[in-house]
Amino acid sequence: MATTGPDFIALQVRDLHASADFYEQRLGLARAAQSPPGAVVFDTQPTSFAVREPLVDLDAVEHLGWGINLWMHCDDADDLCEQLRATGTPIAAEPGDSPFGRTFAFIDPDGYRVTMHDG
Repeated sequence: MATTGPDFIALQVRDLHASADFYEQRLGLARAAQSPPGAVVFDTQPTSFAVREPLVDLDAVEHLGWGINLWMHCDDADDLCEQLRATGTPIAAEPGDSPFGRTFAFIDPDGYRVTMHDG
């Protein structure tokens, strides 16, 4: 048996519709044609990404996502950072050069830190 790598990533969120709108409108992700009940799946490649209703009490922890680094690819990290900043999205790490191109990090509506890169 061989594992080939991540195949599906889903974030548990407090407000499914608000989070789905955030990822669709602010990051430009397209919703997949079908999603299971309680989730919104996006048409991302090669790994599917979704937001879903929580399976645990998200308010029972101080900070969501400790120990997880979620990275997503974009066409222009600097431009996306400025677009997010203009909408009031908290920027956790300013754009900078890395082995993966330009990177920056933002905080999504539930407090997850997401790193974007354009390399």
